[in-house]
Amino acid sequence: MSTHQHQSLKLGKSGLRWVVATALVFMTGVGMVLLFLLTVATRNRALYEQNFAWLVGVNVGVAALLALILLWLVVRLVLRLRKGKFGSRLLIKLALIIGLVGVLPGLLIYTVSYQFVSRSIESWFDVRVESALTAGLNLGRTTLDTLAADLSAKTRVAAESLARQPNPAAVLALERVREQLGAADLVLWSAAGQPLGSAGVSRFDLTPERPSPAQLRSLRTVRVMAQIEGLEEGIEGDLEAVLAAGQARIRVLALVSSPDFGIGAEPRYLQVVAPLPAALVADAMAVQVANREYQERALGRQGLQRMYIGTLTLALFLAVFGAVLLAVLLGNQLVRPLLVLAEGMREVAAGNLSPKPALTSRDELAGLTRTFAHMTQDLSDARAAVQHSMEQVDAARDNLQTILDNLTAGVVVLDPQGHLQSVNPGAARILRTPLSLHIGQPLSAVPGLENFASGVLQQFERFLSEQTPHQGGHWQQSFELTATGTTPFDEGITLIARGALLPRNERLLVFDDVSEMVSAQRAKAWGEVARRLAHEIKNPLTPIQLSAERLAMKLEGKVQPSEQAILTKSVRTIVDQVDSMKRLVNEFRDYARLPAAQLVAIDLNALVREFMALYEHAPVPVRCELAEGPVRVMADAHQVRQVLHNLVQNAQDAMNGQPEAEVQVRTARSESGKWVRLVVTDRGPGFAEHILKRAFEPYVTTKTKGTGLGLAVVKKIMEEHGGRVDVSNRLLDGRVTGAQVSLSFAVAN
Repeated sequence: MSTHQHQSLKLGKSGLRWVVATALVFMTGVGMVLLFLLTVATRNRALYEQNFAWLVGVNVGVAALLALILLWLVVRLVLRLRKGKFGSRLLIKLALIIGLVGVLPGLLIYTVSYQFVSRSIESWFDVRVESALTAGLNLGRTTLDTLAADLSAKTRVAAESLARQPNPAAVLALERVREQLGAADLVLWSAAGQPLGSAGVSRFDLTPERPSPAQLRSLRTVRVMAQIEGLEEGIEGDLEAVLAAGQARIRVLALVSSPDFGIGAEPRYLQVVAPLPAALVADAMAVQVANREYQERALGRQGLQRMYIGTLTLALFLAVFGAVLLAVLLGNQLVRPLLVLAEGMREVAAGNLSPKPALTSRDELAGLTRTFAHMTQDLSDARAAVQHSMEQVDAARDNLQTILDNLTAGVVVLDPQGHLQSVNPGAARILRTPLSLHIGQPLSAVPGLENFASGVLQQFERFLSEQTPHQGGHWQQSFELTATGTTPFDEGITLIARGALLPRNERLLVFDDVSEMVSAQRAKAWGEVARRLAHEIKNPLTPIQLSAERLAMKLEGKVQPSEQAILTKSVRTIVDQVDSMKRLVNEFRDYARLPAAQLVAIDLNALVREFMALYEHAPVPVRCELAEGPVRVMADAHQVRQVLHNLVQNAQDAMNGQPEAEVQVRTARSESGKWVRLVVTDRGPGFAEHILKRAFEPYVTTKTKGTGLGLAVVKKIMEEHGGRVDVSNRLLDGRVTGAQVSLSFAVAN
């Protein structure tokens, strides 16, 4: 899983969690608000009537919003299913199961609650309840009227007793009358409404509440008037405050006749205030409040029923939404580990063993994701170890292949039937044939290698036979491959071959071209022969020459002229042949006893110019092209002159009698600046192919009178100088235009 996908997954998870948390908070808040409004509205008729439409609108809006959210969840699940996302079917099943578990009980509870609310509300307004409330209200009123009538009768009797007393005596009797009546307060009023005296609470009040003129006029007719006060305040306000303040009371006004029966006599009025019993007041007021609330609810019965049912419906929607949301959330929690596992498995199947996400919860599915992540990490570590091992194997194979490619020896692997399995460039170079083109074919099928293949197979058969002990675990044999019309090489080569078995029963064949080694051994042998010949032959040559010359001197003039001519000719022949043999012996001596080179820094250009002075008047002209400036090399000047003399002489001999003959000597610096090349070229017929391959072997020459030691001496001298010598033909349009010998000298520091 890539980094972008991980970030998208995290963002998706955080977004889903945010939506879920917001939805839960919203549901809880809406439920609490509606429950509070319902409670307040059912207890407050005015508030209920004012906010009924608003509450209905909120209910409808919340229901619509929840329906949209549910629809969005359903559409999202359907889209996941259509896209074929892993776990969609399982998520739908889990959502359906958990949703049904939440919805079905919710529907059952809703049905029961609907019936219960409907029946309960109807039971609130039963006729018997209304009759009981009416009877209680009448009972309370009757009791209060009875108390008021009793106090009125007592007050009338008291007023009659006071009517016979003058004002001063009547005022003094008020306290006694109050105690007899059990009243809280008594006030004796004059006809003008002025207090004449008081007993009880009002005696400390400077301005007691006086009756109205209308009440006083009515008293002259009815003589006694009773009034119950304070109950309305308790019904509309706080009952406990009314009881604590003593506002529930009976106020009685009675006419006190004047004791004088004259025309100018003024009546008096007795006011009695007695508190009502607290229990009676509380019961009466409770009955009145209950009756009022009952009547109010009876008026809004249908609306109240709709409100309760609407709230229940909203609660059902909240329950359904919560159930579905919980189903999706729990389903997501169950499916999420499976999704993580599925995505990880797809990546592992595709070869991606990068670290996989793991869930941190403690359930079994999350533990499975952690186990899978650990397993993937172990696989990644194992693959890294295998890759490291493979890299080491590849590096070892590359190193081995590099070694094989750079080996001068040939390395060939054969199967048990002798078919080529692999070859290195050294084998193709030694055998002068592209062996890689014959992979899978028998070695004997390579043109020109039939005899070599037969000999190799015979050696392996002997090596594997029980009669032959495996000394050293390999066999070794030399092979002489002669040049024929079918062989890829122009001259015979000598090979040293070694064979061994490989672990898979394959055959390993290693061989090397020892032709140069054989040539060197031959050169060494020829040097030894030359040294001995020079020693054995040189000594008799001088006596032979001296004897022939002495014989010619002694017989001169003593023989006939014809015999003298024969004698002179014979002596000259003997002397010439002895000189020729001396020169041959000297060449043998020079090849066998070449002195060690004394390397010093010399100017090669100056040495070449000095050497060229010897060939100014040569029959074959010699032209030089020298590099600019002095060219200092490490060399022995005497041996370099000898090399130049041999090369120039060979070039002139190759062009003897040829028109436009010319020898060219030139010097040039290498690109690296560490070597200087001295090149001698001619316009002769060039070297034959078989001569090129053996040009540096002694006694290999095309001259009729040559010994073949010239290039052998040149090579030996260059080896002493730490340089190299190369011979080749000059080609122009595929035609040989001359020979070229190149000498490489190290530059002096």
